[in-house]
Amino acid sequence: METFLIRALQLILSLSLLVIIHEGGHFFFARLFKIRVEKFYIFFDPWFSLFKFKLKNSDTEYGVGWLPLGGYCKISGMIDESMDTEQMKQPPQPWEFRSKPAWQRLLVMIGGVLMNFLLALFIYSMILFTWGDSYVALKDMSYGMKFNKTAQEIGFRDGDIIKAADGEELVKFDMDMLRSIVEAREVTVVRDGKDVTILMPELSLLEVAKEDPMFVAPYQPNVVDSVIAGGGFAKAGIQKGDSLLAFNDVKLTSWNEFLDEMGKLGAQAELNQEKSAQFQLVYSRAGVRDTVQVATNNKFKVDAYGGLVNYKPTTLSYGFFESFPAGVTLGVNTLKGYVNDMKYVFTKEGAKSVGGFGTIGSIFPKVWDWERFWEMTAFLSIILAFMNILPIPALDGGHVLFLLYEIIARRKPSDKFLEYAQMVGMFLLFALLIWANFNDILRFLF
Repeated sequence: METFLIRALQLILSLSLLVIIHEGGHFFFARLFKIRVEKFYIFFDPWFSLFKFKLKNSDTEYGVGWLPLGGYCKISGMIDESMDTEQMKQPPQPWEFRSKPAWQRLLVMIGGVLMNFLLALFIYSMILFTWGDSYVALKDMSYGMKFNKTAQEIGFRDGDIIKAADGEELVKFDMDMLRSIVEAREVTVVRDGKDVTILMPELSLLEVAKEDPMFVAPYQPNVVDSVIAGGGFAKAGIQKGDSLLAFNDVKLTSWNEFLDEMGKLGAQAELNQEKSAQFQLVYSRAGVRDTVQVATNNKFKVDAYGGLVNYKPTTLSYGFFESFPAGVTLGVNTLKGYVNDMKYVFTKEGAKSVGGFGTIGSIFPKVWDWERFWEMTAFLSIILAFMNILPIPALDGGHVLFLLYEIIARRKPSDKFLEYAQMVGMFLLFALLIWANFNDILRFLF
């Protein structure tokens, strides 16, 4: 329950900030061009709001709604999610959106997306300024990588040190590295001190990312680093420094393989509706082999740690002004990766993987971590900016599309057309919202 509350609080705080900044972008340009903003709300307020107020001599009502699905600015003289068609039947007024030049209306509509993207760049810059960047470089992972069956069929071998994809150096182990490998025509690895080129077949990042065991993971030696007191390992007499040699007659050469076998055991026990199981473990201590029976418990979680390697990390620090170009680079690369991955949404598996608020909340850490919170907020700001600029009616991108048509054709779409387009767009968005959260429910239940 505590974990749920921490994640929920982080999600609400992050979304509130993003909504304020996004709607603030629309508000800023609207007021810059003397367009009246009737309402500025965090979250939606059908039927009632949690609270609202109006500043003296202001035309704008500020408030907080009860439905946390976003927020909105109600701009005078505009067909938006408020669907205030009665206002549009009246003669245009000088302070209304529809009375302004197309270029001003265009800036009002892209204001939210612009502010979200700039916010992401600023957050990434401040993360680098505050915490810097620390990672173990791929070239320094002297034990190399552990590859699953799919990767080995392509040509990878356990212990390979990943060097480059299509001639571009790969620096650190992350999703960008995996994306580069999957989309490359050839990958270069260091094997036995020599460069080896591996020709890549056509792969789907979505399918590869879901594989268990992982397509590629840092190789972890099959040596126990520590044992949790009272757990199955401790009761069986396993100690720090022991080397694991076999799991139920399956030879082990890495801690990765041990975790894979534990995963299989847990999956089989779950299939048989068993809450615990035992396995035979062969280990070596100071050159002496022995065999013990180890009992599992606690949902088959491993109560020992192993495979730790003291690689020297690469640590980068940034001064205040240095952090901005680095933050911009990080933000742009994040956007490129997200845009590139969007093609998978239109596949069968991609549609199943779409998630709602449960999925978004799960990306936040179980304990409060400001660095991780700001990383996730910047990432969500990138997503919000990109999704809103898509040319779908009811989104900012839909309004931009119609404005670009007006600028090029020098004629406005009719109010009736814009009204119908808004209704269709809202229907599509609500359908997507329902589908995404339905997927979350299915994942929770099954």
